[in-house]
Amino acid sequence: MVEYRNILFATDFSEDANIAFLHALDLGRKYGAKLHIFHVPHSSYTYARHVVDEHVPGGSSGGEAFFDEKVEKAALEAMKTEYGAKLGDFQNVLFKVQCGSPDVEIIRYAKKNNIDVIVMGALGKAEQDRMVHGSTVANVSKYAHCHVIAIRNPARQFTLPGNMY
Repeated sequence: MVEYRNILFATDFSEDANIAFLHALDLGRKYGAKLHIFHVPHSSYTYARHVVDEHVPGGSSGGEAFFDEKVEKAALEAMKTEYGAKLGDFQNVLFKVQCGSPDVEIIRYAKKNNIDVIVMGALGKAEQDRMVHGSTVANVSKYAHCHVIAIRNPARQFTLPGNMY
């Protein structure tokens, strides 16, 4: 029997992610699991995906911060605004913001926190980056130690490239 104790909902605030949240919350209620709501803010340095955004504490010298306390606070507030009211009476929840490459940080967080299943939207906001580097959900699905559920928006029409089908 499948039993989920820790569910990771990874969001980029896309339409698909918002639909995936409802599934993650439903699983959390069904299994009495802890719901981890997780977000990795996008760096303004999109040309350098191989460079991991490093957190630089305020007042530090030597280098430019890709990620700082203002970004973290804004992201945390956005998560609480977007998803907090939708939780209803569900209280076993943790909001977490992490800097870095989204796929790497999702996998790292999942492993470190004994996540049983990762729930995320099938398509995110960074679709043009996907053309070059692959999608976040594909990379997470490929390398995560646990199950990954990719929730698609049922209102969207998906077609395969070329004449495959």
